[in-house]
Amino acid sequence: TLFFIVLLLITSIGQVSYSIPEERAKGSMVGNIAQDLGLDLQRLKSGKARIYTRDSTQYIELNRNTGLLLIREKMDRESLCAKTTPCALQLQMILENPMEFYTITIEITDINDNAPSFQKTDIKFEIIESAVAGAGFMLGGAFDADVGTNDLQSYSLKPTDKFRLEFQADGDKNVEMILQRPLDREKKGVVTLLLTAFDGGDPQLSGTVQIHVTVLDINDNAPVFTQKVYKAILTENALKGSKLTTVSATDVDDGSNGYVTYYIASKDDIVRNMFIIDLYSGEVTLNGLVDFERASRYQLDIQAKDQGGLSDSCKLIIDVLDINDNKPVISLLSMSNSVSEDSTPGTVVAMMKVDDADSGVNGQIHCIINDNIPFALTSPSSNFISLRIEQQLDRERDAEYNISVTCSDQGVPVLSSSASLFLQISDVNDNAPVFEKSHYEACVLENNKPGLSIFTVKASDADWNQNARVSYILEDSTVNGVSVSSYVSVHPDSGLITAVCSFDYEQLKDFLFRVKAQDGGSPLLSSNVTVKISMKDQNDNAPQVLYPVKTGASVVAEIVPRAADVGYLVTKVVAVDVDSGQNAWLSYKLQKATDRALFEVGLQNGEIRTVRQVTDKDAVKQKLTVVVEDNGQPSRSAVVFINVAVADSFPEVLSEFTDFTHEKLYDENLTFYLVLSLAAVSLLFIYCMVVIISVKIYRWRQSRFLYQPNLPVIPYYPSHYADTGVTGTLPHGYNYEVCMTTDSRKSDCKFSTLGGQNVLVVDPSFTETMQRAIKANNGLESEYSTLVKTIENGSRVSLCKNDPMRFAPSDDFGKPHGIIHDYG
Repeated sequence: TLFFIVLLLITSIGQVSYSIPEERAKGSMVGNIAQDLGLDLQRLKSGKARIYTRDSTQYIELNRNTGLLLIREKMDRESLCAKTTPCALQLQMILENPMEFYTITIEITDINDNAPSFQKTDIKFEIIESAVAGAGFMLGGAFDADVGTNDLQSYSLKPTDKFRLEFQADGDKNVEMILQRPLDREKKGVVTLLLTAFDGGDPQLSGTVQIHVTVLDINDNAPVFTQKVYKAILTENALKGSKLTTVSATDVDDGSNGYVTYYIASKDDIVRNMFIIDLYSGEVTLNGLVDFERASRYQLDIQAKDQGGLSDSCKLIIDVLDINDNKPVISLLSMSNSVSEDSTPGTVVAMMKVDDADSGVNGQIHCIINDNIPFALTSPSSNFISLRIEQQLDRERDAEYNISVTCSDQGVPVLSSSASLFLQISDVNDNAPVFEKSHYEACVLENNKPGLSIFTVKASDADWNQNARVSYILEDSTVNGVSVSSYVSVHPDSGLITAVCSFDYEQLKDFLFRVKAQDGGSPLLSSNVTVKISMKDQNDNAPQVLYPVKTGASVVAEIVPRAADVGYLVTKVVAVDVDSGQNAWLSYKLQKATDRALFEVGLQNGEIRTVRQVTDKDAVKQKLTVVVEDNGQPSRSAVVFINVAVADSFPEVLSEFTDFTHEKLYDENLTFYLVLSLAAVSLLFIYCMVVIISVKIYRWRQSRFLYQPNLPVIPYYPSHYADTGVTGTLPHGYNYEVCMTTDSRKSDCKFSTLGGQNVLVVDPSFTETMQRAIKANNGLESEYSTLVKTIENGSRVSLCKNDPMRFAPSDDFGKPHGIIHDYG
């Protein structure tokens, strides 16, 4: 059966002991280290648990998955420890993240796998026959590599009629053969005995040797050492041949029977090879090099023999003195190649073991590291040291450290060893990006092309690698109710700001937005900066004329009385330019005029004034062309046409402006053939109209006699009239609507004048109709005079068709002739 004992002892650093028998097969379990230390199996895996041993041979291995210690190589206790007891292996188990270590002691117990053996296959003695009973003969004993109960325990000697065995009380369990009865050479000259050595194992093992005793003639005194135990002191690394001591034995016999020789009788081959003894003088000298670290004491068994075969034995104990001949040995057990800069003080970054084979003060070790670094050494045990963080780390200040560890002993002279550790500080995202400027401003010329590169924002991050990789993001905001992303975009890698659309200075002078710079760390860190984009104006808008207002097909005319003085304000051209700066500075120029000597235009204010006295010779119709220019490069302009009527009365203006309308109406986009066609149709139409109007007038005049003046007059308020605002210089406002019954398509004439200025708006159809009616019947002169007089008095007159209140009978067509209402 397999004997297994586990002794668990947990200390501040963790210690566990096991006991296993030698010669166990590979793969056999030593113990459950995880269970015995109270560790989780996951901890063994995450901590990369491993076994460290000082020797190169790995006898024990660790299974991280099960937490079991297993035998890797079969162990022979005799090879490992010889006679040393107890025999133990000292192992260390190292864990990382966090770093921990545990001491494991495995005691190798002995099994009875070695039988006692003798150095010789046979032993020969020569004993004088006169030897008396009780004479002793040192047999040297057997050697058993096992220890304890498995070691040599007893001897037996056969036959027992002449000799018996006697154990000596020393630790080597030597046996001495004692003569029980005197020998008689004449009866038996050679006595053969069988010496058997037994151990205490189960099963019991034994070894034998034959003893051949030759009976000699009278030698009845054996050599005797002057002392049973000798002592000597030897300094390690002493030179070969150094003298240690001299042993001495005397024999009172005379002659050859008293001649003594010396032998080293130790069973250990190492001891017998390390020391030699002079055969005749008994001087012990060093035959090799001793090392205190391998053995601090030697014990020699020395035997003295005379020529008669009698012998005696003694012991020589040699103590080796230590000298400081070993430097400390630094072994790096575990080392973190990099450590995070946010690691807390006290974190272990390296674990080392320091050994010094010397003893006493020569083996006392003190370790230091270089100054001015945020690390410190601590010693959790006598020969283990750990490198810990002492102060908060900052990668931006120091990204790496070369740490020199120096360990010195206390011997004379002092011996020391050094080890260099290289440690990198890994980055954490503890720095936000920082823009080069607190704010940015840029100016863009309007009407730019979409995709125009405006400028670049730049931010830097003091961190490293991914934590310092800056990306740029346009923060969401609105400009005039529209997302700012509709105006600009930001390249995420370069920070280049580009225009998304074409800017218009007249709609947007400037705008603000924010750009965020964020790094690629975890968590993300960011910062913001305000960017202002201002637009620069271009001369991309022509001046716009606000006054005079274009009225389509109607003719707008300013009235200038003939009695107007020099500097009379005819009208004012009002224009604006939506550009800014000098692009909006406007100047007014008179480009064309019917009479350039009569009018002038103010260069800055656009006022049209007379430059001389108006005379009767001046034409009633005056047409002015005014150009409005801005001051941009290149400049832009607008043209306005102004009709001016030089007249004192409205009928005069009305008759003169007939040509304005016809000239404008018939001069636009007509070909020669169209003119001929229209002329033919017009002549035919005029002829028909003259005939019809003549008949109508004739009937109308006949019906006047039936006119009843006391009939009620129902006023008629027309629904359509022209209102052009205050544009003229007349003090009254007029609104006329004339409706003729002969031709509904050309029977309306509208006049619109508001107080303060003179504006005459004449529908071309009205003037044409009025002239035909006047020429067709001279009998209407009194009515026409009444109409003109009414108009000059500021009355409102409406001549309409289909008036419900008629003052004359209907004509042949069933339509009323004409009714004049005075609304003044």
